[in-house]
Amino acid sequence: MKHISVLVPKGDVVVGSIEGPYKLFTHVNEFLQRDGKQPGFKIELVGQERETLLDNGIYKLNTHRTLRDSFKTDLIIIPAVHGDQRKVIRDNQDMIQWITGHYKRGAEVASLCVGAFILASTGLLEGKRCATHWLMANDFRRMFPEINLVAEKVITDEHGIYTSGGAYSFLNLILYLVEKYVGREMAVLCAKVFEIEVDRKSQSPFTIFSGQKDHEDVPVRKAQEFIEQNFQQKITVDQLASMLALSRRNLERRFKRATSNTTVEYIQRVKIEAAKMSLESSRENINEVMYKVGYTDSKAFRVTFKKITGLSPVQYRSKYSRLN
Repeated sequence: MKHISVLVPKGDVVVGSIEGPYKLFTHVNEFLQRDGKQPGFKIELVGQERETLLDNGIYKLNTHRTLRDSFKTDLIIIPAVHGDQRKVIRDNQDMIQWITGHYKRGAEVASLCVGAFILASTGLLEGKRCATHWLMANDFRRMFPEINLVAEKVITDEHGIYTSGGAYSFLNLILYLVEKYVGREMAVLCAKVFEIEVDRKSQSPFTIFSGQKDHEDVPVRKAQEFIEQNFQQKITVDQLASMLALSRRNLERRFKRATSNTTVEYIQRVKIEAAKMSLESSRENINEVMYKVGYTDSKAFRVTFKKITGLSPVQYRSKYSRLN
């Protein structure tokens, strides 16, 4: 039987990312016992104190154990904690050291959504891939530049360390772990009972691109603003460099450092975001949308659209149009 420790950190913890894993693994035990088998998991909540108040005191949560207790665990689950992630990390230093110690003694570790910030602060993710909520991707890259953030992924799995994408996509990671520990048949059963879309691998269709302007590079911000105001036109890197009196190489270097995108990637993402809005709200056909955002090559448009969103333009409209 695997021992699972669902952590209860200090701060504005997302209650669902504690209750969700606890409930799902508990139901796996019930399904196994219904079939005459032994339960697969012992699930416990572990906090800094026995009693924790969440959501400004709306919920009171009693943990099974505290960090001071001596016990062995097989899987540690780090839930999402909202707010200033630097403060979250400062407030949970004891928990961060506890996670590192148990990983070194053989435990696996899984972070849910922005729980990746706590996991990253342990140092265990260095040189590894990591997922988190796409909304926090730029903040994560700034705080942990040595970690390979794959913002489009729903799940990563490297050397006993797992991460998940944003919000309730953590349920896909829990299903993944159920399959890994108990088998595919049980994972599919849980997917059906909880009505979770199984095997979802990308959070790209949900991403809303709003640019990354939280930086101090004024010429780069001017380039971003120009792109966003003129995306319907053909914009080149040389044109931007000339406009800003920078060399192409200097602009490319500074743009990547400030925004985590190359200049061309940024232009593409602005165009595709505008195309997504049109597909959601208008009855224009795909070619009309394509021309409206500045593409003239239908193949290039479709390839770029799918690369960024994970869906074709037709699939995206079918999924998100308000006029269907």
